[in-house]
Amino acid sequence: MFQSLRQPAVMTVTLAAAGILMVTMGIRQSFGLFVGPIDKASGMGIMSISFAMAVGQLTWGAIQPIAGACSDRWGPDRVLIAGLLILALGCAVTPFIGTGLGLTLTLGLLASVGSGAASFSTLIGAAAQRIPEHARGQASGLINAGGSFGQFVFAPVVQKLIGWVGWMSTFWVLALTALLTLPLIRKLSPGSKAQKTAAAPRPAPVSSGPGLAETLKNAMTDRSYLLLSLGFFTCGFHIAFLVTHLPGEIDLCGLPPSVASWSLALIGLANIFGSIAAGSCIARWRSKYVLALMYASRAVLILWYLMMPKTDLVFYIFAIGLGLTWLATVPPTANIVAKLFGTRYLATLFGLALFSHQIGGFLGAWLGGIALTRFGDYSWMWWADIVLAVLAAIVNLPIREAKIKMQTA
Repeated sequence: MFQSLRQPAVMTVTLAAAGILMVTMGIRQSFGLFVGPIDKASGMGIMSISFAMAVGQLTWGAIQPIAGACSDRWGPDRVLIAGLLILALGCAVTPFIGTGLGLTLTLGLLASVGSGAASFSTLIGAAAQRIPEHARGQASGLINAGGSFGQFVFAPVVQKLIGWVGWMSTFWVLALTALLTLPLIRKLSPGSKAQKTAAAPRPAPVSSGPGLAETLKNAMTDRSYLLLSLGFFTCGFHIAFLVTHLPGEIDLCGLPPSVASWSLALIGLANIFGSIAAGSCIARWRSKYVLALMYASRAVLILWYLMMPKTDLVFYIFAIGLGLTWLATVPPTANIVAKLFGTRYLATLFGLALFSHQIGGFLGAWLGGIALTRFGDYSWMWWADIVLAVLAAIVNLPIREAKIKMQTA
C-alpha cells in the first residue's frame, strides 16, 4: 500500500494537504451537531437553521471553482490562507448571532466560503500538479481520507465540548483550530523544498494547449463531464442530508445524542478506508465503474436501514456502510476529470463538478428540514435518496474513459 507515495517529498505534500482537509472538513461536517443546541438556545426553528445549513452547502460548492481558478492562477497558498482565516472568522462570530438571517451569513456564507476555499478543489488540484502522475490516484485517496479522519475526530469531540462548555465556546475552539492549521500551508507552497523535490520526476509542463476559457467551454459541452457532474449531484444530496439531519433522525428514534456523534464519527472512520481503497481501485479499474458501484451500494444500504429496527447498533452498522463510500467518490471523480481534460485546470474543473455536488447538498439539507416540519419524519427523504442513488449509478456507466494501463514494476 502507498507504494507510489514512497518518496518522502511526495508523502510530505500529500500529508500536508490531508491535514488541512482534516481540519476544514472536520469542522464543517460537525455543524449538524449544533442544530439542536442552537434551536433550543435561540428558538430559530429547525426550518430556519436547516436553510442556513443548506445555504452553507451551496456556498461551499459555489466557492470551489472560484478557489480552484485562483489557485491555478496564483498558487494555492494565498487561497488556503484566506480560506482558513475566513473559516475561523465564521466560527468565531456565530455565537453572537440570534436570528436565522445572521446564521445564514455566518455559517451559511462565511464559514462555508472559508472551508470551501481550503478544501478539495484547491488541495487535490495543488497536489496533482506537484507530484508524479503515477502517484496521483493514491495521493488523492489519502488526501480524501484526511477529510474523513477529520469527521471521525471532530464529531465526538465537538459533541463532548458542547456538553462540557456549551455550543458557543465550542465554536470558538473550532475557530482556534482553523488558525492552528495555517503552518501546514508552507508544505504546499510551490517554492518549498518538498515541492521542488516532489515535482522533480515530472516532465516540465508545456505552455501550449487550450486556455481556461476554451477548456471550460469544452467541459460544458462534454457529455461525459456533464454525466459525471450529474452523478456527483446525488452524492452531495446524500451527504448534506445525513450530516445535517442524522442527529434529528436519531432523536426521533428516541436514542441519545451520543449515538449521533458516534455515528458521524464511524462514517468518517469507515471513509478513511473507503477513500484509500478508492485511490487504489482507480489505479486498477476504470473510475466510472468504481463510482457506479458506490452509488448502487448506497441504494441497497438505505433500503436495508428502512427495513431494520432503529437501534443504536443498526445506526452504527448503517454509518459504517455509508462511510465506505461517503467521500470516497472524490478520487474517482477527480481522476475522470483529469483524464478528460488534463491537470492544468483540474482545480477549476473539479471545483465546478463539486458545485453540482453542493447543489444536491443544498437540496438535501433544506428539503430534510421541510420534510421533518411538514410530515414529522424523514421518510420521503430516504426514498428520494434511494431513487437518486440508482440514477447516479446508471448515468456513470456511459462516461467516456480509457481502459487502465497497468504499470509494470
